Amino acid sequence: MRTRRTFGKLLLGTAVLTAGLGTAVMAQDKIVIGFSQGTMNHPWRVAMVEGNRSYAEANLPDVELIVTDGQNDSAKQVSDVETLLALGVDVLMISPLTSDALTPAVMDAMDAGVKVVTLDRKVNVPVTVHVGALNKPIGVQAGRFIVDTLGGSGNVIEIQGTAGASATVDRHEGFEEALAGSGLTIIASQHADYLRENALKFMEDQLQRFGPGEIQAVYAHNDEMALGAIQALEAAGRLDEVKVVGIDGQETAFEAIKAGKLAATFTYPYVAPEGIRIAYKVATGEAVDTEVILPGKQVDASNIDEMLGTGF
Repeated sequence: MRTRRTFGKLLLGTAVLTAGLGTAVMAQDKIVIGFSQGTMNHPWRVAMVEGNRSYAEANLPDVELIVTDGQNDSAKQVSDVETLLALGVDVLMISPLTSDALTPAVMDAMDAGVKVVTLDRKVNVPVTVHVGALNKPIGVQAGRFIVDTLGGSGNVIEIQGTAGASATVDRHEGFEEALAGSGLTIIASQHADYLRENALKFMEDQLQRFGPGEIQAVYAHNDEMALGAIQALEAAGRLDEVKVVGIDGQETAFEAIKAGKLAATFTYPYVAPEGIRIAYKVATGEAVDTEVILPGKQVDASNIDEMLGTGF
């Protein structure tokens, strides 16, 4: 058995990892799992990291979990993966920022014999296991909800996530599929990188472009962007005329539904602790399906009371 290093709680980037190497000590029989997170710039991503890390600390004493933060920069995440591979991880757990940019790094890991578990977003090659919800069906659900809510006609603004991310592509394609032939029209669409402040600015611009009565709904690829849209609509005094729909199921979105500000959200599991559980099974040789699908749920005024307090 090859020896493995003990790195301690190394978190949030290559700089911290590098600092930890100087004090690393040799340890036997540790399973080293590297977790490359694409970004920690909003609550869903933080919940993914903290949920998996907390589970490992409480339940997997034979695991060393090393977490890096790509800081919303594909080049930084590629560098993080290279660092994790150089450390000799047994399993690479990765939530790639974008598919195209991270595919070569994942291929390098697989070629080196490292098992790879992708969380939420995919890359363009088969990996050991992919864990996450299905984004396209959620996009379809969101589209159908808006079609039904508006009675089959109206103008919709779509606020997309990160360009090139598999989740963004699927949530967009599913939504378009649901709207096809419905009489609803997407009158504006822009990538806002899953960030509230970007969505706020985009929505402010659209409220200048389209006057009262010209926007009936907003479909945002996550709750943070939906909340940004709501902030802009409230400031303009136009929230009552627009139905806003998000995705993810964060607690602040549930509160917005209860307050009558958000029409609906669709829960999207943040893959914790499922990610670390499956990575551990892979590391110990337990058989696991190549794709593990986590279920989501529509949350609206009809079931919000039972969902309050369950968000991240």
